[in-house]
Amino acid sequence: MAEKLHPNIDKGLPKKSAKFAGGTLLCACVSNPVKVEIKGQVAHNHACGCTKCWKPAGALFSVVAVVPTENVKVASGKSKLKVVDKKALIQRQACRACGVHMYGPVEREHPFQGLSFIHPERFEESGWAPPGFAAFVSSIIEAGVDPGKMKGIRNRLKKAGLEPYDCLNPPLMDFIATWTAKKSGALAA
Repeated sequence: MAEKLHPNIDKGLPKKSAKFAGGTLLCACVSNPVKVEIKGQVAHNHACGCTKCWKPAGALFSVVAVVPTENVKVASGKSKLKVVDKKALIQRQACRACGVHMYGPVEREHPFQGLSFIHPERFEESGWAPPGFAAFVSSIIEAGVDPGKMKGIRNRLKKAGLEPYDCLNPPLMDFIATWTAKKSGALAA
């Protein structure tokens, strides 16, 4: 049996709606869930194989996107949230009860400062932009995937319409490099 990539990849990518203007993310708690309101559509949505992102049970990849941190508001359950790793760039806020990562702001100086990472499959609403690529694909080996299965996994990602990368996609890598070059003075700001 093939490994589960992610429910939103295995059953087909969700459809983006031009009418989607944001919504409410819910943790997995049956009673008193954490609710996080997001304004606007998500950006740079991707399947992520890193070992830090929250993944649905049995999935090899997370689905994670970014939104401006100013568009994130904890509507209820704030006391249930805790930072997973205070030293990490992404300050992932997870529900203490169920473990779902609700949002992760980037607060320190970095090209992604001012953005928050979210898991859009936790939206109550549909219409969010689907993943457009797969990042940190090799990292699933670090989580215990047999390296001999990687060719097949990459082929499945491509078949789903997600180009696999072992870092981020070229436009995001160019954005990071440009920010770094401007910061160092190698490029004019």
